[in-house]
Amino acid sequence: MNPFIVCATRSMRNYAEQVVGHLCKYLTFTNIAGQINGLDLLRTDRFANGEMEVSVNSSVRGRDIIIFSSGARNEADIGVEEAKIELYHAIDALVRCQVNKIIVFEPFISCSRSDRTTRRSSVGLWVHLKTLSALGARHVVTFQLHSDKSKTMLDPSVCAIDDIPALDLLKKYLCDTYIKTAGMLENEVRKNWAFCSVDAGGEKLARVFANAFGSPLVVAHKQRDYSAPNLVESVNILSADPVEGKSLWIVDDMIDTAGSVEKLIRALSSLKPKEINIIAVHAIFSHPAAQKLKALSDEGLLGRMLVTDTVRCGNFKNDLPGLEIVSSAELASMIIKAIINNESMSKLLHPFNAGVYLNGK
Repeated sequence: MNPFIVCATRSMRNYAEQVVGHLCKYLTFTNIAGQINGLDLLRTDRFANGEMEVSVNSSVRGRDIIIFSSGARNEADIGVEEAKIELYHAIDALVRCQVNKIIVFEPFISCSRSDRTTRRSSVGLWVHLKTLSALGARHVVTFQLHSDKSKTMLDPSVCAIDDIPALDLLKKYLCDTYIKTAGMLENEVRKNWAFCSVDAGGEKLARVFANAFGSPLVVAHKQRDYSAPNLVESVNILSADPVEGKSLWIVDDMIDTAGSVEKLIRALSSLKPKEINIIAVHAIFSHPAAQKLKALSDEGLLGRMLVTDTVRCGNFKNDLPGLEIVSSAELASMIIKAIINNESMSKLLHPFNAGVYLNGK
């Protein structure tokens, strides 16, 4: 194992600290002493004209660096452009300090939805990944990219990319918090629950959930207005089983402005389900998502919202009483452990089966 340091830009220092805490459980003291915790390693300064400079506070020569960063809503309240530029400067500074390898860990890549050309547009994810690679990053790790094709934007011989399916965190949370026993899974969940996609493109995610819990699948077909971002015209519901009286769980990789889920929930409510809940990895909650979700909750149309902490969203807890935030820090620590020990990550990618999990417990 090469000596390594975990550090972070200003946007993710608290998150990185949680990861370090979990990582200490997996590695012996001799492995981590004086190596792992570099949360004060980087210093960010601004010139009078607004330009930025990042400096490294101690020697890191020959070490592997795992750097956490986020361009989404974050603990330092830094905007997306500033957060990205800080990450770029940090990588440049670390390369100039002659580190061995730089591993960029972005739990949520904020530009991941900009993954295709529409009209005469730039492709934000391609720009970001190519910049990281060109500056000297040799490995990028993230959770639940918006599409599988995004992983082909990097040349793996130059910079590897690992996209970890964080939806499994939410499946386990469902089992631990709401199902708890194999009997409950068999007698209640498989008969009275159903998992629903937000649109036809999200059918794969919802089907994975339906298969994992042995429950019916509901598919929503969304007609989008491409004249402007985040506009949805209509939603049609496709289901082989009646929805009435069932507990519905809408599954998606992210909630942005909540325009899609709002229209979907209102369409589903006319089918008289018992309750409607949301499961999503990334709680982006761009304006006016909070207002839309609160209105749905106040009207009794929306129950629980299960999300992870890949995007900071604790400040929404008071306005959204049904919001439940699942930590991803321990999973991040397991990924780092596998990387620094050159271990296989296949066990983190195996399909989740609720029956096997509950019987194992």
